[in-house]
Amino acid sequence: MPNESRMTQHLDPRSPWVISTHDLGKRPGTMRQMTLTLPAPVDLGVDMIGVAKDAEVELELRLEAVMEGVLVSGTAQAPLSGECARCLDPVSSEIEVGLQELFFYSDEDASEEDSLLDGELFDLEPTFRDAVVLALPLSPVCGEDCAGLCTECGVKLAEAGDDHRHEKIDARWASLQGLISDKDNDQEK
Repeated sequence: MPNESRMTQHLDPRSPWVISTHDLGKRPGTMRQMTLTLPAPVDLGVDMIGVAKDAEVELELRLEAVMEGVLVSGTAQAPLSGECARCLDPVSSEIEVGLQELFFYSDEDASEEDSLLDGELFDLEPTFRDAVVLALPLSPVCGEDCAGLCTECGVKLAEAGDDHRHEKIDARWASLQGLISDKDNDQEK
């Protein structure tokens, strides 16, 4: 049963992530391949790593007209930047994600979560955003062998060496520590 209260948004055809399907003409079986370079949208990431705003996103897309709408599939590559979860050094890499979304012609065939075409236009940004955020590492590291920071003093363990240690005194015996030092000083006199 179609949801009559569902409103479709009107897309701005000048927006970089809004793509036209005009040349497919609602003819099932027609297909178009395209390669695009688009600016990354704002706030695309998690706490430690993400895609910087306006970074170049490389897209390889295939648009296919089917009975219900337009099936968009392909890949997207984007540069990542952030910080290592262990040592807080800057981290940069690339991410490649697969994209696949069916944009329905009308809400009669679509459920509430499905994407709709706005006339001949669709917005690929939500599909791209979902794919990237789900693929991002929650705890990125600069290298698998990164030892991180010392929990006592904060020095980078990779630079501190293997002999980096801190004397740990049990809090229950800490008040006696001063007595031993005083006794040693008295004996030296």
